[in-house]
Amino acid sequence: MGRESGRNPSKIRKVEDEAKDRYAYLKIKQDPRPDVYTKIPPQPKEKKPGQLNEGELEQYFERGFVVVNNLLDTSLLDKAREAVNRLVDDLANRLFDAGKIKNKHEDKGFFERLTYLDKEFPGAAIVLLKGGVLPKEFKDLWSCDVLLNVVEQLIGPEIAGHPLWNLRTKIPENEELTVPWHQDNAYLEPCSLEVLQATAWIPLLDANEKNGCMVMASGGHKPGTTATHKCCSGGTWYVEIPEVELTDKLCIDMKKDLIVCEVPYGGVLFLNNAIPHKSLQNHSDKIRYSLDLRWQRPDLPNGFYGMRENVLMRTDKDPNHKINWENMDAPAAYKWQPDEAEEDKLSPTVIGPWMHRWEIVHHNRHTKPVNDYRTKWENKKTKD
Repeated sequence: MGRESGRNPSKIRKVEDEAKDRYAYLKIKQDPRPDVYTKIPPQPKEKKPGQLNEGELEQYFERGFVVVNNLLDTSLLDKAREAVNRLVDDLANRLFDAGKIKNKHEDKGFFERLTYLDKEFPGAAIVLLKGGVLPKEFKDLWSCDVLLNVVEQLIGPEIAGHPLWNLRTKIPENEELTVPWHQDNAYLEPCSLEVLQATAWIPLLDANEKNGCMVMASGGHKPGTTATHKCCSGGTWYVEIPEVELTDKLCIDMKKDLIVCEVPYGGVLFLNNAIPHKSLQNHSDKIRYSLDLRWQRPDLPNGFYGMRENVLMRTDKDPNHKINWENMDAPAAYKWQPDEAEEDKLSPTVIGPWMHRWEIVHHNRHTKPVNDYRTKWENKKTKD
């Protein structure tokens, strides 16, 4: 991919045509695919560390999620915390150098410092969230054998990391970091409905109802469809499922099917991309950091708007496969805006292509520039 002279004119026209048609494509309503999310694949014959037992495996496909306590070596999570510390320190330095803050709050601890930075520069936690920097410690966790052994049970032996991963930075009492009811498929292209994407939600502390753990709408994946979402919720960039869609389209009983998923340090919440879920607001005095990491089969589309390919993590074709992280090393998760200036990188505004998929019923600072960035994104795809 380059911008050198001598590019193929027919290829340029093809990209231009795709850019023009892409937003119409986002409106496509695909047929339900319950089999993608409810059918247990053939299981590995070899017993491996961390594998789900029969009951856990059945729960994942029957209810759309499963919590596994004490799955991870907490030393991996301790190292992930160290990486977060470095990211926060880097953010503090950038904000200080740009004149956005007067105090780097270096005396504050892991679970407090970002909160103080955010008080001085509102939106600092969002800037960290959308940065998308992937430290080695996150890579080591994402590709650790214990997680891949579970994922192999869910999607088979060919495993790729999906490019949409997140470090969640839920500071206390913050609306913009509290995610409403949604399905992960709503943030991707409609083709994602054809693909089981397994997600591991990994808190970097004991996650509970007070500090903003996840709530799952059990069984909401069974219709095998993506409900109609609205954009955007409150003052956020998040899409949201109206309750009537949860009950009528996804068959959720709002009294019986909502499960609060508390996850201890070292535990993992596994979910699929069609299960409706939300996070609760953080009413504690500590930051609830968490990671969500995703996998799918490498031969299937990832629905990432043509922006980035998957990264192969495990394959039966090569037991000694070495992961090539080059594709993931540049920020991606919220890097929809092409060619951001340094000042823009410190902006707490988040936009994305999903805003063209769903009706915008509530405008805020996140939706205001979306049409400008649509043009920039189309131009960027034409040049690449």
